[in-house]
Amino acid sequence: MNDSTELKAQIKQMLVDNLMLKITAAEIGDDQKLFGPGSLGLDSVDALQLVVALEKNYGLKFSDAEAARKMMQTVNTIAAAVPEHPSPAR
Repeated sequence: MNDSTELKAQIKQMLVDNLMLKITAAEIGDDQKLFGPGSLGLDSVDALQLVVALEKNYGLKFSDAEAARKMMQTVNTIAAAVPEHPSPAR
């Protein structure tokens, strides 16, 4: 997956599908915060679902909560972490 635009679109769609967001993938900005003030409004349950979805779809595993928190800030931070990990066969 070399096309970062395609990767970001896939991540956004994964967020919408897995977290049952009431917005479309196109409405999510690449640098929009996922958690906290001024964000998509995701909560701790969403975070757990996101960790599972990232592991299932991209093989991402997190060594600790701080590593997960840093990586799951925005679509851009997630996309930046994906190429560092092998993608599972689909």
